[in-house]
Amino acid sequence: MNKDAEVFDQIVKARRSIRIYDDQAPFDAEAVTRSLERALLSPNSSNLQLWEFYRVRSKEKKDELAKYCLGQKSASTAKELIVIVTRKDKWKERAEYVLKEAMKDFPQTTGRKEKLIIDYYKKIIPTLYFSDPIDIAGGLKKLFSTVGGAFQPIPREITATDMRIVVHKSTALAAQTFMLSMKAEGFDSCPMEGFDSRRVKQFLSLPRGAEICMIVSVGKAKEEGIYGKRVRVPKEDVIFEI
Repeated sequence: MNKDAEVFDQIVKARRSIRIYDDQAPFDAEAVTRSLERALLSPNSSNLQLWEFYRVRSKEKKDELAKYCLGQKSASTAKELIVIVTRKDKWKERAEYVLKEAMKDFPQTTGRKEKLIIDYYKKIIPTLYFSDPIDIAGGLKKLFSTVGGAFQPIPREITATDMRIVVHKSTALAAQTFMLSMKAEGFDSCPMEGFDSRRVKQFLSLPRGAEICMIVSVGKAKEEGIYGKRVRVPKEDVIFEI
């Protein structure tokens, strides 16, 4: 194991979900800034980056948001709360932006690789992400994949619900990057799913197409903030070689 792997191993093993933070411990808000910027480098589907991050820092706003987190101490004792939001509804503008930026590095003569990239963002992405209110398009795409899949491998997860899950998966990768970064900075975190999503969306004035992926609290853990030893299913039950 090289030195980088040893350091990463220590960070992963040291990260725990914290239930109570120490409000007297020093806190570096810039560590949150750096960690959010690192989170933006996370892998994500088609590089669409369909996410947003909202830092809630003032005591008044934190106290209000903690109520919507059902009064969890993970929220009420945190130094900051980060609301991590999915924006599937922004697929078109993000696809246009990513393609425009990619094309800046294209050679003067567009080759096969460049044409594939253009087709991907102008044809495949719209096919995957377009949906109507009752997702008739999703049903048609599902039928096409079922028929086509009888003859060759083909993507199966193509309905509006499927793509919603894809966006949440990508956003969760960014959340994990953020939490590991905070641990590397010497601070702690806790991802929370116990919250009133409707009230949180109203609190942030989010549009209908936005969804709350999770809320992550950050701070410095109190000794009693870790509830018990870490328990994991035996690796033999979840890691397999084929």
